[in-house]
Amino acid sequence: MQYTVDATNKSLGRVASEAAVLLMGKNTTDFAKNTVTDASVTVANASKIKVSPQKLVEKTYARYSGYPGGLKTPSMGHIAAKKGYREIITMAIKGMLPDNRLKKDMMKHLTVTE
Repeated sequence: MQYTVDATNKSLGRVASEAAVLLMGKNTTDFAKNTVTDASVTVANASKIKVSPQKLVEKTYARYSGYPGGLKTPSMGHIAAKKGYREIITMAIKGMLPDNRLKKDMMKHLTVTE
């Protein structure tokens, strides 16, 4: 199945949760936790997503290199300027998927377009 989620004037969490449900296959009658569905999800108009200016400044994404002093916390605005809103939506959807060995396969079925 091919699903399209339009992100125009929708909040980040609403778009991400809708896409995560479709990727997991929870909308189908034959849902099983241990399988990856054949559904592919396209999130369209990622740059037209509704994000408050305050969240662009205050929301941070932490990552750690493993070295002392290696904690980096760029803001949402910095990531949006550098990589675009595609990266923000991708990270939000990835965080809503279950942390198991199927996550990588589910993420292969996701396409985000500006």
